[in-house]
Amino acid sequence: MICAKIGYLRLRNRFSAPLGQDDPTLTTRPYLSQGKLLVKVIASTLRKGNVVDMDGKLYVVLTAQNIHPGKGTPVTQLDMRRISDGVKVSERYRTTEQVERAFVEDREHTFLYQDGEGFHFMNPETYDQVVVPEDIIGDQKAYLQEGMAVMLSTHNGVAIAIELPARVTLEITETEPVVKGQTASSSYKPAMLSNGVRTLVPPHIQAGTRVVIMTEDGSYVERAKD
Repeated sequence: MICAKIGYLRLRNRFSAPLGQDDPTLTTRPYLSQGKLLVKVIASTLRKGNVVDMDGKLYVVLTAQNIHPGKGTPVTQLDMRRISDGVKVSERYRTTEQVERAFVEDREHTFLYQDGEGFHFMNPETYDQVVVPEDIIGDQKAYLQEGMAVMLSTHNGVAIAIELPARVTLEITETEPVVKGQTASSSYKPAMLSNGVRTLVPPHIQAGTRVVIMTEDGSYVERAKD
Protein backbone atom coordinates (compact mmCIF):
# COMPACT_ATOMS: atom_id res chain seq x y z
CA MET A 1 0.00 0.00 0.00
CA ILE A 2 1.28 3.45 -0.90
CA CYS A 3 0.33 6.53 1.02
CA ALA A 4 1.58 10.07 1.19
CA LYS A 5 3.25 10.97 4.42
CA ILE A 6 4.05 14.14 6.27
CA GLY A 7 6.45 12.91 8.92
CA TYR A 8 4.56 10.08 10.61
CA LEU A 9 1.10 11.42 9.70
CA ARG A 10 -0.56 9.30 7.01
CA LEU A 11 -3.16 11.13 4.98
CA ARG A 12 -5.72 8.52 3.98
CA ASN A 13 -7.41 10.83 1.50
CA ARG A 14 -5.39 13.91 0.70
CA PHE A 15 -8.23 15.57 -1.19
CA SER A 16 -11.23 14.83 1.02
CA ALA A 17 -10.80 18.13 2.94
CA PRO A 18 -8.43 21.09 3.06
CA LEU A 19 -5.13 19.85 4.53
CA GLY A 20 -4.77 22.91 6.70
CA GLN A 21 -7.97 21.84 8.50
CA ASP A 22 -6.94 18.18 8.82
CA ASP A 23 -3.59 18.82 10.46
CA PRO A 24 -3.22 21.71 12.94
CA THR A 25 0.60 21.54 12.63
CA LEU A 26 0.42 22.80 9.03
CA THR A 27 0.63 26.56 8.59
CA THR A 28 -0.03 26.52 4.82
CA ARG A 29 -1.53 24.33 2.15
CA PRO A 30 0.96 22.05 0.32
CA TYR A 31 2.63 23.74 -2.65
CA LEU A 32 5.13 22.86 -5.39
CA SER A 33 8.61 24.41 -5.32
CA GLN A 34 11.26 23.35 -7.84
CA GLY A 35 9.41 20.12 -8.41
CA LYS A 36 9.12 19.33 -4.69
CA LEU A 37 5.81 19.10 -2.80
CA LEU A 38 6.31 21.15 0.37
CA VAL A 39 4.30 22.51 3.27
CA LYS A 40 5.20 25.00 6.00
CA VAL A 41 5.07 23.73 9.58
CA ILE A 42 6.08 24.94 13.02
CA ALA A 43 9.63 23.82 13.89
CA SER A 44 8.57 22.27 17.20
CA THR A 45 6.39 19.72 15.34
CA LEU A 46 9.31 18.17 13.41
CA ARG A 47 10.11 14.56 14.22
CA LYS A 48 12.66 11.91 13.27
CA GLY A 49 12.13 10.83 9.65
CA ASN A 50 10.67 14.14 8.48
CA VAL A 51 12.26 15.70 5.40
CA VAL A 52 13.11 19.40 5.54
CA ASP A 53 13.86 21.71 2.60
CA MET A 54 16.68 24.08 3.54
CA ASP A 55 18.32 26.41 1.00
CA GLY A 56 16.89 24.33 -1.84
CA LYS A 57 18.32 21.03 -0.56
CA LEU A 58 16.50 18.22 1.24
CA TYR A 59 17.54 16.93 4.66
CA VAL A 60 16.11 14.00 6.63
CA VAL A 61 15.71 14.61 10.37
CA LEU A 62 17.76 12.17 12.46
CA THR A 63 16.90 13.63 15.86
CA ALA A 64 14.64 16.48 16.96
CA GLN A 65 14.62 18.01 20.42
CA ASN A 66 12.60 20.91 21.78
CA ILE A 67 14.66 22.79 24.36
CA HIS A 68 12.97 25.07 26.90
CA PRO A 69 15.66 26.94 28.87
CA GLY A 70 14.83 28.59 32.15
CA LYS A 71 15.57 31.92 30.54
CA GLY A 72 15.59 32.78 26.87
CA THR A 73 13.65 31.63 23.83
CA PRO A 74 12.60 27.96 23.44
CA VAL A 75 14.35 26.35 20.47
CA THR A 76 14.15 23.19 18.36
CA GLN A 77 17.49 21.42 17.86
CA LEU A 78 17.68 19.29 14.70
CA ASP A 79 20.35 16.81 13.64
CA MET A 80 19.89 16.07 9.94
CA ARG A 81 21.45 14.27 6.98
CA ARG A 82 21.48 15.82 3.51
CA ILE A 83 19.83 13.34 1.16
CA SER A 84 21.96 14.22 -1.88
CA ASP A 85 25.36 13.36 -0.38
CA GLY A 86 24.85 12.08 3.18
CA VAL A 87 26.51 15.08 4.88
CA LYS A 88 25.26 15.55 8.45
CA VAL A 89 24.40 18.99 9.83
CA SER A 90 22.87 20.49 12.97
CA GLU A 91 20.43 23.39 12.94
CA ARG A 92 18.59 25.30 15.66
CA TYR A 93 15.25 27.06 15.12
CA ARG A 94 12.91 28.99 17.37
CA THR A 95 10.12 26.55 18.27
CA THR A 96 7.54 28.82 16.60
CA GLU A 97 9.61 29.39 13.45
CA GLN A 98 8.19 28.15 10.15
CA VAL A 99 10.10 25.38 8.35
CA GLU A 100 9.42 23.80 4.95
CA ARG A 101 8.69 20.09 5.20
CA ALA A 102 8.59 17.81 2.16
CA PHE A 103 6.21 14.95 1.42
CA VAL A 104 7.73 11.47 1.29
CA GLU A 105 6.31 8.12 0.25
CA ASP A 106 5.68 5.06 2.42
CA ARG A 107 5.76 1.46 1.21
CA GLU A 108 5.53 -1.62 3.35
CA HIS A 109 8.68 -3.76 3.06
CA THR A 110 9.83 -7.04 4.58
CA PHE A 111 13.22 -7.26 6.27
CA LEU A 112 15.34 -10.00 4.71
CA TYR A 113 18.90 -9.85 6.07
CA GLN A 114 21.94 -7.70 6.83
CA ASP A 115 25.35 -7.97 5.18
CA GLY A 116 28.33 -5.75 4.37
CA GLU A 117 26.23 -3.66 1.97
CA GLY A 118 23.58 -2.80 4.52
CA PHE A 119 20.07 -3.93 5.44
CA HIS A 120 18.09 -5.70 2.70
CA PHE A 121 14.32 -5.21 2.41
CA MET A 122 11.80 -6.52 -0.12
CA ASN A 123 8.57 -5.01 -1.40
CA PRO A 124 6.04 -7.87 -0.88
CA GLU A 125 3.94 -6.69 -3.85
CA THR A 126 6.62 -6.24 -6.51
CA TYR A 127 9.40 -8.37 -4.94
CA ASP A 128 11.81 -5.52 -5.65
CA GLN A 129 14.63 -5.33 -3.12
CA VAL A 130 16.31 -2.27 -1.65
CA VAL A 131 19.44 -1.91 0.48
CA VAL A 132 19.24 0.62 3.32
CA PRO A 133 22.46 2.01 4.88
CA GLU A 134 23.09 1.39 8.57
CA ASP A 135 23.03 5.08 9.47
CA ILE A 136 19.39 5.25 8.36
CA ILE A 137 18.45 2.22 10.46
CA GLY A 138 20.26 3.55 13.53
CA ASP A 139 19.52 1.97 16.92
CA GLN A 140 16.40 0.32 15.48
CA LYS A 141 18.62 -2.42 14.03
CA ALA A 142 18.54 -4.18 17.40
CA TYR A 143 14.82 -4.88 16.95
CA LEU A 144 14.83 -5.94 13.29
CA GLN A 145 13.83 -9.57 12.85
CA GLU A 146 13.88 -11.68 9.70
CA GLY A 147 10.49 -11.45 7.99
CA MET A 148 9.44 -8.35 9.97
CA ALA A 149 7.13 -5.94 8.11
CA VAL A 150 8.28 -2.32 8.34
CA MET A 151 7.24 0.95 6.72
CA LEU A 152 10.03 2.22 4.48
CA SER A 153 10.00 5.93 3.65
CA THR A 154 11.53 7.12 0.38
CA HIS A 155 11.96 10.41 -1.45
CA ASN A 156 12.50 10.20 -5.21
CA GLY A 157 13.34 6.54 -4.80
CA VAL A 158 15.96 7.08 -2.06
CA ALA A 159 15.38 5.37 1.30
CA ILE A 160 15.42 7.94 4.10
CA ALA A 161 13.77 6.31 7.14
CA ILE A 162 12.04 3.19 8.41
CA GLU A 163 9.28 2.71 10.95
CA LEU A 164 9.23 -0.54 12.94
CA PRO A 165 6.20 -2.21 14.52
CA ALA A 166 5.46 -0.60 17.88
CA ARG A 167 6.08 -3.87 19.76
CA VAL A 168 8.26 -6.96 19.37
CA THR A 169 8.57 -10.19 21.35
CA LEU A 170 12.02 -11.06 22.71
CA GLU A 171 13.47 -13.45 25.28
CA ILE A 172 15.09 -12.51 28.57
CA THR A 173 18.61 -13.99 28.54
CA GLU A 174 19.87 -12.65 31.85
CA THR A 175 18.39 -11.02 34.94
CA GLU A 176 18.76 -10.89 38.68
CA PRO A 177 17.10 -13.56 40.87
CA VAL A 178 14.00 -12.77 42.91
CA VAL A 179 14.84 -11.20 46.26
CA LYS A 180 12.96 -12.55 49.25
CA GLY A 181 10.07 -10.26 50.09
CA GLN A 182 10.13 -8.55 46.71
CA THR A 183 6.69 -8.18 45.11
CA ALA A 184 5.32 -7.32 41.68
CA SER A 185 4.74 -3.80 42.89
CA SER A 186 8.40 -3.39 43.83
CA SER A 187 10.88 -1.53 41.66
CA TYR A 188 11.73 -3.14 38.34
CA LYS A 189 15.08 -4.95 38.00
CA PRO A 190 17.66 -4.87 35.18
CA ALA A 191 17.50 -7.56 32.48
CA MET A 192 19.23 -8.41 29.22
CA LEU A 193 17.16 -9.13 26.10
CA SER A 194 18.05 -11.64 23.39
CA ASN A 195 18.94 -8.77 21.03
CA GLY A 196 21.58 -7.45 23.45
CA VAL A 197 19.50 -4.51 24.71
CA ARG A 198 19.17 -3.88 28.44
CA THR A 199 15.75 -3.13 29.91
CA LEU A 200 13.87 -3.17 33.22
CA VAL A 201 11.36 -5.90 34.08
CA PRO A 202 9.11 -6.80 37.03
CA PRO A 203 10.71 -8.88 39.82
CA HIS A 204 8.90 -12.10 38.82
CA ILE A 205 10.33 -12.17 35.27
CA GLN A 206 13.17 -14.69 34.94
CA ALA A 207 15.72 -15.67 32.29
CA GLY A 208 14.09 -17.65 29.48
CA THR A 209 10.82 -15.70 29.68
CA ARG A 210 9.50 -14.21 26.44
CA VAL A 211 8.35 -10.63 26.87
CA VAL A 212 6.78 -7.86 24.77
CA ILE A 213 9.01 -4.81 24.33
CA MET A 214 8.37 -1.33 22.90
CA THR A 215 10.71 -0.73 19.96
CA GLU A 216 10.72 3.04 20.51
CA ASP A 217 12.49 2.94 23.86
CA GLY A 218 13.08 -0.72 24.76
CA SER A 219 10.66 -0.63 27.68
CA TYR A 220 8.86 -3.70 29.04
CA VAL A 221 5.15 -4.09 28.26
CA GLU A 222 4.07 -7.53 29.41
CA ARG A 223 4.88 -11.23 29.42
CA ALA A 224 4.35 -12.68 25.93
CA LYS A 225 1.22 -14.77 25.58
CA ASP A 226 2.60 -17.13 22.91
